[in-house]
Amino acid sequence: MKYKVIIAGLIISGLLTSCQDLGEEYFDTPAQSTLDEQLIFSTAGLAQGAVDGIKVSFGEEQSYRGRLLTYQGLNTDTEWLLASSSDNAKSDLVVYDAKADNTEMNSAKNAWAMMYEGIERANLCIRGLRKYGNPLPNTAMGQLLGEALALRAIYYADLVRNWGDVPARFEPVATSTIYVPKTSRDEIYKQLIADLGEAANLVAWPNETAATTSTERINKAFVKGFRARLAMMASGFQQYSDGVRRSTDPALSVGTMYKLALDECRAVIASGSAHLEPTFEGLWRKFNQENIAAGGESLWEIPFAATRGRVLFTFAVRHDASDQFQQMGTNKGGVNGPLPFVFYDYDQADSRRDVTCVPYKWGAVVNGKAKQELTDLQTWYFGKYRFEWMNRIVTAPNDDGVNKIYMRYAEVLLIAAEAANELEGPGSAAIYLKEIRRRAFASGSQAVKVDAYVDGLTSKQTMMNAIIEENKYEFTGEMERKFALMRWNLLKAKLDEAKIKMARLKARSDEYATVPSTLYYKYKADNTTLEVYGLNRGETQAQGADYTSKSWDKLDDNKITTLYKAGVNPDKRQFWPIWQTFIDGSNGQLVNDWVFGN
Repeated sequence: MKYKVIIAGLIISGLLTSCQDLGEEYFDTPAQSTLDEQLIFSTAGLAQGAVDGIKVSFGEEQSYRGRLLTYQGLNTDTEWLLASSSDNAKSDLVVYDAKADNTEMNSAKNAWAMMYEGIERANLCIRGLRKYGNPLPNTAMGQLLGEALALRAIYYADLVRNWGDVPARFEPVATSTIYVPKTSRDEIYKQLIADLGEAANLVAWPNETAATTSTERINKAFVKGFRARLAMMASGFQQYSDGVRRSTDPALSVGTMYKLALDECRAVIASGSAHLEPTFEGLWRKFNQENIAAGGESLWEIPFAATRGRVLFTFAVRHDASDQFQQMGTNKGGVNGPLPFVFYDYDQADSRRDVTCVPYKWGAVVNGKAKQELTDLQTWYFGKYRFEWMNRIVTAPNDDGVNKIYMRYAEVLLIAAEAANELEGPGSAAIYLKEIRRRAFASGSQAVKVDAYVDGLTSKQTMMNAIIEENKYEFTGEMERKFALMRWNLLKAKLDEAKIKMARLKARSDEYATVPSTLYYKYKADNTTLEVYGLNRGETQAQGADYTSKSWDKLDDNKITTLYKAGVNPDKRQFWPIWQTFIDGSNGQLVNDWVFGN
């Protein structure tokens, strides 16, 4: 059974602080507890309950569960909100036109508040464990301190990548620190990187101890991989008040941060404690089956209880009705999806293509069962998330309880490739890129698709271009692409390229000239799943009478042009504004200024 975050109310009451009437991200001094702080943090079982409580904030309705994960990372050159062309508060969040009074986000219990709630819980645990727990490496208390440090870093990292500069508190809130202004993200990055360095010395490798047998617990492979990710972000391009640039802080220079990232990735790789799953489809079947055994590809997952979490509810292949695979109700999944050209950008032999991009939904129910039904060219779904791959039938109306993979081993390999290419050249990067591609292609294709392809990348620039493309093929649907594009200084450029690609696909010109405009389909012997001809380039021959034809050319101009809002420069709207309720409750300390540039 999956480990779920359950924490006793007694411990919660002993650690949480009382909220002020000014937005729930602000706290005063700790509330009086029936359990003394010293008792909690000198007793392993109670201390673990307190650290588990840090994760509760992920699952609140307007936190990661129902807000942050739904919109974070959209729209990109591979992923979009399928209703992006709608003019409403939801689409504003992803078309780079969010306002501080956005009705989807501007509430006192929004993700912003819940993330600071999680940070405050982490601060209390960190203080208590340092003071009373004797948290040494290779001890239970050391593991717990490392987990608390890592969980706090997760909240802060997600605040920074969505809002830029944010208030920073690394101690429990006191009366004097209720109201604080934004802190430079450079300072936050440096603190997080230091914290994760400490955490890496405290937590165990996957499966090294009983505490690290699950992907829902923090382990050393994740901490090192996450530290590498933050090093790349901290040294990468991002929007500052004076434009899009790299940090000018010498401590966050490319040379320093890329070396740190490469060292951490190589340590994870050398440990043998994690690995790519043998097949790409197997990875995602394992995920949907809720297999949380550590030591595979998933390094850490945001844990959701069965009554929390809307990952499939939001991202899965769409189900029009309750059917043989899900009993949540009508119109589940299919809120977001891949851009229509992504399927055609994959090599036809790439096994990731048909897992990532799905051109059908599950339609009306007849005699208790639904069939697959083709959609249209502009409506694709993320096949990484499928109710039909689950081992259970979800019955809750809004929450499927499936975790969110926060980081996987494939990212460690691609960070290693990028950092090695920059510091040592394409020859050093090749080994990591080959490992990624070797899984994607069958053995008979690897001489050409893996070895010859990678060996032909003989300059830093050609290798970097290939890494950028590989990131697309590997991670579409995981909503990480936007943040990579930002640090590569490619956000607007790639969005503009995506709009051009969609226009070419619609016209069947240039690289999409051989994409068929008609599909032919029939049902297999099970009378449920589709057999389709015409999805692959060049499949233009009319099929027999047992096939039904379908036009495959619907791609509306307003879908293409609203990837981001007209008149807006995404490079000047990289971050969301701080929501108005938190500005109003900040005693004048918080403002939205440069994030609203055009």
